[in-house]
Amino acid sequence: MRSGLSDKTVQLKETLALAVDRLQRERVPSPRMNAELLLMFTLACDRAHLYAHPERELTSEEAGRYEAALAERGKGVPAQYITGHQEFWGLDFVVTPAVLIPRPETEHVVETALELARANAWRGGPRLIDVGTGSGAIALAMATELPQAEVYASDLSAEALEIARANAARLQLDGRVRFFESDVLETLPANLRFDFVLSNPPYVSVHEADKVQDVVKKFEPKMAVFAGEHGLDVIRRLIPQAKAVLDPGGYLLFEIGFTMAAAVAELLAGWDDVHAVPDLAGIPRVMVARRAP
Repeated sequence: MRSGLSDKTVQLKETLALAVDRLQRERVPSPRMNAELLLMFTLACDRAHLYAHPERELTSEEAGRYEAALAERGKGVPAQYITGHQEFWGLDFVVTPAVLIPRPETEHVVETALELARANAWRGGPRLIDVGTGSGAIALAMATELPQAEVYASDLSAEALEIARANAARLQLDGRVRFFESDVLETLPANLRFDFVLSNPPYVSVHEADKVQDVVKKFEPKMAVFAGEHGLDVIRRLIPQAKAVLDPGGYLLFEIGFTMAAAVAELLAGWDDVHAVPDLAGIPRVMVARRAP
């Protein structure tokens, strides 16, 4: 740390206080949360340990690793890319700069899909695909909740698929999910049909880049964030491709930006039961459409 903690013996309480002060000066959001998270990562402990052992002395090696983590966070690198982990749906996911960091908003896609899956009986469980799976968050959450489901996941990025496969193995779900490298749904096996097509597609307009957090623009994969002039480039391709692979009565669900519901509803003309599901703040978050039976 700038205070030279890696060069002298320091106690945990002092280390944490100095880290919080440093991150505040560097204008890192939620400095205490970040300082605690990175210290827990460095020491491989939980938050209770931090406060139960304030007198613990860090070794020079621990202090050096904490200094390196704080330096990266001070440069704007997301804490999730520093620790290599992010929680989603109560599951621990490995994340790297090759994948979008899973966010709580995307859990609404899982919630909505589960409600529909449990309200409709599919023999042997539904067959579903997560398009643009990234870390595998949606696909693996669904596989966890629906043991009888047949789960697939696709992504254009081979690097992202490596992370998704690693997460499937870590969560002991690698035997439950099949992965495909595909641009949206273009190169899937021709005989595959689904009851659900799920996605968190890129939906930010290139003209709205100034409204996106700097940390997202600088560090997260642009192909997972931006989608053309109006943010609809991928969604325009997803809708007809999903219709082609859904069985009659099957559902398409995907995350949308907070101003997109009306425009996306127009693109879904000809589908049944088209509606937007709001998040906890009342913002339209998940678009739902059903292929006519």
